Amino acid sequence: MGYKSIDALQNDLANQVFYNRQDRKKAAGRALGTLVEVVTYYLLCSWELRNHIVIERRLPEFANSKIVHNVEFSLHPIRSLHKIGMQPYLRPVTPAKIRKQLNLLADLKLKSNQIVTSSDIKRNAAVLVETQAGPFVAHVDHLSEASCDLTIAELDREPFAIFECKRVGVEEGMRKGPQTIEKAKQGAYVAQSVSSLQKVRSRSGQIQGIIEEADGNFRMAPYQSMLREVINAESLSEFPGFMLTVGVVSNHGNWFTSDNYNKELHVLAQSYDWLLFLTDQGLNQFIEEILINPRPELESAKRAFLRSYSGTSGNNRFTKVKMDVSADESLRNFFQRHSSQIDTWFNVIAPKSMSITALKRDLSTLTSKPR
Repeated sequence: MGYKSIDALQNDLANQVFYNRQDRKKAAGRALGTLVEVVTYYLLCSWELRNHIVIERRLPEFANSKIVHNVEFSLHPIRSLHKIGMQPYLRPVTPAKIRKQLNLLADLKLKSNQIVTSSDIKRNAAVLVETQAGPFVAHVDHLSEASCDLTIAELDREPFAIFECKRVGVEEGMRKGPQTIEKAKQGAYVAQSVSSLQKVRSRSGQIQGIIEEADGNFRMAPYQSMLREVINAESLSEFPGFMLTVGVVSNHGNWFTSDNYNKELHVLAQSYDWLLFLTDQGLNQFIEEILINPRPELESAKRAFLRSYSGTSGNNRFTKVKMDVSADESLRNFFQRHSSQIDTWFNVIAPKSMSITALKRDLSTLTSKPR
């Protein structure tokens, strides 16, 4: 690609897509943030984690339910999966229509979310109902003119992992965004407060992990050793309240230089269990594929993106939550076909010397653990 940095790409989007906005660079920056979230969602789908996902869930701090935090993606153990088909398929697809196919939802208070709207916008990981045990979440498997196939996932209330995305744009005339450290601190606070595996620092500077076991006794050891022990345990019931925390950051020039990390990245790297950096090259390639020189199979994604940012309010059809039906199908296929290549878009910042393959292995291990 011809772009040297994400900042250059942001300027290009500002001039070509958001030229009619009062603050076109800020609008382009927000769109880039949305693209990072979209990449993260379809990355998780390509890792076969879709049925575990809840989007923008409010999670309480560990042992402190008075304070809750919205997290972009939480991954939950699956209690049961149900496949249903709607034939004939009549839009919109609503929780009430799904209940007619799934007796388990009888007498439960349904959400008002539409899973597929009359204007062909689908809701990713649509929560149908909340129960004491956990949510029922609907995922669209396949749509045609005649039918709609869905998977309904009964999920555990407590997640085993969370993913959060952080990106900050650079304002004109400034070397870095003025809010970068505040956003880093927000992400760090959430990462450090939601899991029962907590961090303390020794006088030598080493990070120790401390966790209360099921019998009420506390264990402490070097953090990475403790993390490995928890993940490799036969059951998470031995360590109630544990969840793996993963951060995804982007914008190379804003978060760190080639010589050393900025303060913001140090804050995030010591707070999340895993910190992934979506490289400029990776984000550039994604935008090249869907906007600049889209593959034929991704033309629908380009149309959905441009319609979302046409300047008309209420027309969003290209976000992590709401996605155009055709764009969703093309993105799912694209990420599935090119999963190995897309994994290379990410650098692992923390833990040091670990690979994205190891993260996928950790997540796969956690999906099958009894609680």
